[in-house]
Amino acid sequence: MAILKIYKYGEDILSKKTRRVNFNLMEKKLPKIINDMTQTCLAMNGVGLAAPQVGLDLSIAVVMYPLDDEGEKYKRYVLINPEISRQEGSVISNEGCLSFPGLDIKVNRAQRINVKYINEKGMPVEIRADGFLAIIMQHEIDHLNGRVFIDLLPPAEKAEAKKKLELLAEKW
Repeated sequence: MAILKIYKYGEDILSKKTRRVNFNLMEKKLPKIINDMTQTCLAMNGVGLAAPQVGLDLSIAVVMYPLDDEGEKYKRYVLINPEISRQEGSVISNEGCLSFPGLDIKVNRAQRINVKYINEKGMPVEIRADGFLAIIMQHEIDHLNGRVFIDLLPPAEKAEAKKKLELLAEKW
């Protein structure tokens, strides 16, 4: 297991749609990739991590859904080739991102979603996520589609966020 480098805003891989995973071809490599992503996410106190954030052009995300306030217990979801098949409602969430250290912004997300994906065992799964879990999954799936959370902002707010990012990037 390894802690992987987190790619930061401005690096090309974060703005590209990832390639779909052929589970049968990658089955033997996936456990190490998934474990390294999990360990990296936990080491950075994150709740989710998408493959492009660690430099991988793969449609894989791990979600570490907290089950307690201390973040010591969690349910891990491994999403391979995820697709949102349904969205309902709307909620404003305050989000941060491991690729944007120090930046927190309010983003409009769906309150409830249905997600289809392949799990780490190669089995197709469809789940309905609500609230915080839905927000995390949308954030990570956006990464897999080459979108980052500031892309969801109206133009004026996006310009303001980019100014903050320039100052923050000096510390990265």
